[in-house]
Amino acid sequence: MSVAAAEKKAPWHFWAVGVVGLVWNGYGAYDYFMSKTGGEAYLRSVGMTDAQIAHLNAMPFWMTAVWATGVWGAVLGTALLLLRNKLAVPVFFASLAAFVTSVVYSILIEPAPHGDGMSAWLMHAVVFVGCAFFLWYSMRARKQGLLR
Repeated sequence: MSVAAAEKKAPWHFWAVGVVGLVWNGYGAYDYFMSKTGGEAYLRSVGMTDAQIAHLNAMPFWMTAVWATGVWGAVLGTALLLLRNKLAVPVFFASLAAFVTSVVYSILIEPAPHGDGMSAWLMHAVVFVGCAFFLWYSMRARKQGLLR
């Protein structure tokens, strides 16, 4: 990369996306952390039923690792984006792949009990769009020479 590209000033929207990403992905990290440490009290406070809590607690280790990869990968990807590091792209890709894996698991392999099926699908769609957006944006930033 040339010195000119390394010194290219990032546009305002780059920083706005980074800050929104920290809030968006930070909530995912908070939810993951609280789901793992807050016990049933936290899970009930977010509206989970007994069946949903039992399903979460029965999740195999490898799915917990997938979930962690998705959540913490998104946080790391956002940090790398704000640091203007090109590694943001593969990290966001890994986060998206982990999310897709978790959705496939919860729909096809071990269906999760959902109170309102439509709200679960809507949540999956919103998270997917968010993950895809951050991957797309980081790829675009890399192509424009904003990441080094």
